[in-house]
Amino acid sequence: MRTIYLDHNATTPLDPDVRASMLPFLAEVFGNPSSIHAEGRRARAFLDEAREKLAAIWGCKPSELVFTSGGTEANNLAILSAARTRRDRGRHLITSMIEHHAVLRPMQYLAASEGFTVTIVGTDPYGFVDPSEIARTLRQDTILVSIMAANNEVGTIQPVTEIGRLCRDRGVLFHTDAVQWFGKRPLRKITEFEADLVTCCAHKLYGPKGAGCLYVRSPLRLQSALFGGSQEDERRPGTENLAGIVGLVAAVARFANPPVFDPPRLRSLTERLEALTTALPGVRRWGAPVADRLANTLALTAEHCDSLSLLAGLDLAGVCASSGSACSVGSLTSSHVLTSLGASPEQAAGLVRFSLGRNTTLEDIEAAATIFAAVVNHVRNPT
Repeated sequence: MRTIYLDHNATTPLDPDVRASMLPFLAEVFGNPSSIHAEGRRARAFLDEAREKLAAIWGCKPSELVFTSGGTEANNLAILSAARTRRDRGRHLITSMIEHHAVLRPMQYLAASEGFTVTIVGTDPYGFVDPSEIARTLRQDTILVSIMAANNEVGTIQPVTEIGRLCRDRGVLFHTDAVQWFGKRPLRKITEFEADLVTCCAHKLYGPKGAGCLYVRSPLRLQSALFGGSQEDERRPGTENLAGIVGLVAAVARFANPPVFDPPRLRSLTERLEALTTALPGVRRWGAPVADRLANTLALTAEHCDSLSLLAGLDLAGVCASSGSACSVGSLTSSHVLTSLGASPEQAAGLVRFSLGRNTTLEDIEAAATIFAAVVNHVRNPT
């Protein structure tokens, strides 16, 4: 039985060339970049080189980049540190209902434990955050807005540039979780987001797990959200994962622009998968039409079917898919994203997300659609 991997929004396989770029830093270059001896200085030189290379790709300053362990840490650093840094100016934060839990939960913590107020705006039925709703929600004490660039579950692309300009005009910090953007949408410079803080991680674009980055637009100065050493210019303590950082930079250099997830080709395949699956009775697509969402992403629900049964059936037949965010697997809770789009509790508990990759073929799509139809029929008629 062959495997059809359609879960690239959860993670991508490590590209062989990216892996090759990392190998020297898993063996020969073993020093701690904070050590002052020769091996440490050698590692530090490679770390500085990686930072300068990524800054050149993104058109920013090397000092504006903070390397982290991934998207979750970068989001936490952005939200916790920005809120605490600006708390003397106000304690009102804004985010949306469709954010990743790596954004929602730090917001909830700040509201519950540190005296902040959080406004969570909704979306339209396609999953779009309306900039005018952000404008209406801004207050004199608003210090931070966090809206993701593209949703990981339904793929809807957000008007972050417009929201970022709105925040800048009002003197409010803007953060965007762009984890799902890199490698899927064009980006020439990091400043195109019009954001003060931008989150990126490597394993969504054929890089290694455990490597991420937070762009911090100068002159903004963040305090660390963790306690420890003075690494990353005292913004993120802990010995840098040099191999992971090299892999992150290699992946961005190779796959971010033009996007490795070729939009025209994947859009055609996604449209084909949507046509085949939504032809089944009671199956519907969620999120924006394909022109306004990530070209590789398709979120579906099937009446009288739950995510766990559908995913188990697909897995047994060799199809890898998911029920939304991989970070929520095992929680057995309904998709908060679908709920925000107006889904019923039953629908929200039945999400299946297919996310295509650079090697996905038409044969894969047609086989997956056939298997999906059989699984839906079996879940509805188990005897």
